[in-house]
Order: sequence, then C-alpha cells, then structure tokens
Amino acid sequence: MLDNKWNPIQFELLRNAVISIADEMALTIVRTTYSGVLRDNMDFSTAFCDPKGNLVAQGLTLPGHLGSIPTALSAVIKQFGDIMKPGDIFCLNDPYQGGMHLPDIFIFKPIFFNRKRIAFAATICHHTDVGGRVAGSNASDSTEIYQEGLRIPPMYMFKQGKRNETLFSLIEANVRVPVKVFGDIRAQLAACNIAERQFLELVNEHGVNTMSKFLLDFVDYTERITKAALLELPDGEWSFEDWIDDDGVDIGRPIRLFVKFKKKGDRLFADWTGTSEQVKGAINNTLSFTKAATYCGVKCILPNDVPANEGFFRCVEVTAPLGTIANGVLPAACAARGLTGFRMVDCVLGALAMMLPNKVMAASDGGNTGISIGGYDSSLNPFIYVDFACGTWGARPWADGLSGNSNLFANMATQSIEVCEAENPVEILAYEFVPDKAGAGKFRGGTPYRRDYKLTETEAVLQVRSDRKVFRPYGLYGGNPGASSSNIMNPGKNARFLGSKLTMTMYSGEVLRHELAGGGGWGDPLERDPEKVLCDVRNELVSMNSARSDYGVVLQLDPWRIEYKATQKLRSDIRKLRIGSTPVVLRKNWPRKDKKGVNK
Repeated sequence: MLDNKWNPIQFELLRNAVISIADEMALTIVRTTYSGVLRDNMDFSTAFCDPKGNLVAQGLTLPGHLGSIPTALSAVIKQFGDIMKPGDIFCLNDPYQGGMHLPDIFIFKPIFFNRKRIAFAATICHHTDVGGRVAGSNASDSTEIYQEGLRIPPMYMFKQGKRNETLFSLIEANVRVPVKVFGDIRAQLAACNIAERQFLELVNEHGVNTMSKFLLDFVDYTERITKAALLELPDGEWSFEDWIDDDGVDIGRPIRLFVKFKKKGDRLFADWTGTSEQVKGAINNTLSFTKAATYCGVKCILPNDVPANEGFFRCVEVTAPLGTIANGVLPAACAARGLTGFRMVDCVLGALAMMLPNKVMAASDGGNTGISIGGYDSSLNPFIYVDFACGTWGARPWADGLSGNSNLFANMATQSIEVCEAENPVEILAYEFVPDKAGAGKFRGGTPYRRDYKLTETEAVLQVRSDRKVFRPYGLYGGNPGASSSNIMNPGKNARFLGSKLTMTMYSGEVLRHELAGGGGWGDPLERDPEKVLCDVRNELVSMNSARSDYGVVLQLDPWRIEYKATQKLRSDIRKLRIGSTPVVLRKNWPRKDKKGVNK
C-alpha cells in the first residue's frame, strides 16, 4: 500500500528515523527529569508532528495521550500560527483551551528551516504539582476547575529564544515544589531540542522537500493500512454499558458510561451519547481524552503495524455530547479525569468483545489508581509523593490475564521502593500479589497486588483516586468478574475501610493499604485445565477453597496432586445446579434500582 513514488527501502528508513526521533525524546525525558512520576511511572508522552500540527509519530510512552497532542497543538496554531518564528516555544495546560487536566503541561517547539516552519516537536508531562487546594493537584473531590491549580492558556514559554520570565515567575509562585517542576520542564525542553537537531540532520541529508513530503505521505500511508484493516472486520453496531462507583462527592451515586460502535466499510464510529452528564467531582473528561481512550481500545483489535498517528485517527470518528462526563464544559473539575479514561477503555473493549469474541480481553483492574501524600516537614519544607498503581489485565480468549503488568492505557512502570523511601517521608511495607481476587474462568483474570504506605512525617494530606470497589471488573463469555478494589487505613485490628475516592489527613505511623481489583475471567471456570488450577494454588494466587468452589477442582497436598475422579464429579454437580442453559456472555454487577427506577 506504499505510494508508487517512493522507493520502499527509502520509505522504511525514513519511517524508522522519524519514529526514532519521538522515542529519543522519551529517553531524554527519562534520563534528565527530576520527579519519580516521570522518571519511574513515566507519565508523559513525546511526539513529532508535521507543520500543520498533524501527529506523525508518538514515542513509546502513554496511549492515554493519543488524542491529546493534536488537540493541544491545534489550539497553539490557532492563536500563534501566522506569527511563529525560530526560537519560539509554546506551552499550555488549560483543559478548556486544548489541554486535558492541569498537571499535564504541554510544550511545543516549532522547527524551522530557512525560516520556514517544517515540523513540531511535542511533549506532555504530568507534573508533581501545579498548585490548587490539594498537594499533587489531582484530587477527585474538587468541584470546579478553579480549585485545581494554575491554568495556563496557550502562550509563549520562549519568544525567539528569550525566556518568558513572567510565566516562570508565575509558575514558581503557585507550585509547592518548584525545583521538581522546573527540573521536569527543562527535561521537556531538552527533548524538544533533541528532536529539532535530529530532524534537521535528516533534512540536511535528504533535503527539505523530501522530508516534508515524507511526513505527509507517512500519514496517508497509515490511513490506507488502517482502512484495509477495518475492511477485514465485520460491519454492524455494538454497544456497551458500564458504571463508575461514584465521583467522590456524591458518594454512592453510580455514574454511567455508554458507548455505541458502528462499523461500516473502512470507517468506525464511536458515539458516547448516553454517558452520564458531567459530575461535581473532578473525574470529567475533555473530548481529547475520551478520544484517546477510544483510540486505545480500537488499536487493540487492529494489526500491530498500524502506526499511532493522524492517519489512524482519520478512520475512527469519536463523538460525545457537550456537558457530559465524556466532554465536560466549564467549570467542570477534571484533575482526576484519568480514572474515567481508564474505565472508558474497558467500556470500549466490552463493545468490541461482541464484535470480535475471540480477540478481546475481559475488564482490567479499573485503571490507574492515583495516590498522593503531601505536606510539610518540621522545617516547613514541602514534600509531595505521587504514585500511580495499576497492574492487572483481564483474561484473554487464549490466555490468562497479565499480573503485575501496567494497564494497556498507561504503559507505566512502577516506582522503586528504595527510591520512594529515600526521597519521601514514606515507607512501603508491602508490595505483593493478593490471592483469590482474580476473576475465575477458563482463562483466569490477572492477579492484583496490594501496596502498604506508612507515613513517617508528622502529618500529611492523603488523596486517593481509585474505582472498581462497587462495580467489579466484568468477565466475558462465562468468566467471573474480578474481586473489588479496597482502601484500608491501618490494616489489622483497628482497620478503617475507606471509599474508593478520598481526601483526608494522615498522621505519623498510619498505614494506607490499597488493593487493586482483580481482572475479569474469560470462559467457563469449569473448563479450566485442572493442572493450571493446581499451579495457581501452589503459587498462592488461588486458595484450596477457591480451587474447589470456583473451578470445581479437588486438590490434595503432601504431595500435591489432583483428585481427578472427585473433580469430575464436583464439576458435574455444579453444572446441574446451574439454572438454564443459555451461555453467559458477560458477567458483572449492575447497579440495583429502587421502585422508581433510580440507581441505589
């Protein structure tokens, strides 16, 4: 499907060269950043765009930023497009002027050759703090964006090489940890400079006309192969509904997610009409983040060689009504919108599982739990510890769900315990898998983990953004849902069980335990190979009791063995107890309703 004007070898070399620029930008940030949330969690993205702002290549970082960079860059071009000059660098974070949520600061550098703009280098990084009422600027219980921190509309960060001192002074006066924030900003700037240098090397080697044409043709090539891949999929309509526990403000009030897909020929349409109206809490999405979640789910059913760029976006149309949680309007708070995006990926996969039953996995752990612990030490020096926890995939139609692996929407790494403890007043007392929480199935859901955080400073503000405490991760085609997530303060005799979203004061010596939800199972648990059940029991992922009750497998120990006759009889007895013979496509917990039809 390559344009006949291109030599295939030359095209492939240039393709890899441009993609490598975006990847080298990502490596630059990892190597030069100050904060753990970037260095270890890797909550950032890098990209290379054409002079019109179309995404050409994204670095190997977060799928969650798939739809964000073009939207943000479009806002910059709209305001400064005709007056950009060499040495200019732009930034923004305002969700209502191209951004997503305030901790994510975009930095864009236009690249010029002979004073003509020929490309853009783009970075987006989640910063440790951008001010606001709660340390970390990521609280789920804020009720309007004005509480969440410093809003930066599209503006100059550098103008013809001269730093915007007013902007830097404003940032320094509003954030709690300016040394970390400015260190991370410098990492973004370094990545943009690397991209500029490397692309100009390609221009000098191949000519500006060749490279400019390649950026356009690579996007067109992606569109062609995406359309070809979509043509291989069945036409039709599929929809799916899922629920978020609550927004952290209206406690106990479920929030509906609903998506309808329509596939016709080489086009795919995703409509989020029917999703809840925007909520009081800070989990409202911008449309760009809703697009990113949709693109991520769709990418899972396409061939691996389809690039993530504008050509792919052209083939997948995403719509969401204004004023909904999928497309919020002022003054909607959105600091914790990451939660909604992760849950949307599961919603997308639920619909696509009906389209392609043998290609889509069950629900994962509910996404990325955000935990921040912030305050001041005895000398009034500020500290902010930010951690993102995810690590459990739903079962796949051909294999168990992954355990201890980042959610596919995050692509994040975990932070080193030793580094966390060295840089912050916390101790990590436990980091371990939790048995009997994975959804049972022919293929078992991923096993979740728990982490225990002990505060060693006098006091701090604790913020937790999590979900899947009430509505468990769904299983598919007979698989059981995964077990719920949980937040516990001081596990043990004096344990306090907390909600899925909270902001509270934490005192010295107190311990927060967070347990992720288990991944949903796929297929009938009674069809699981007994040898795999035995292996799970021996690895302490499944207990002897669960092996019997969930899988119908009877085991003996000392020595370990399977009682095959007893297992056959137990499975037969369980099947006889089942009501009806209709196969279960989806297993999940729906919200109960009162007599008036209102969700309880």
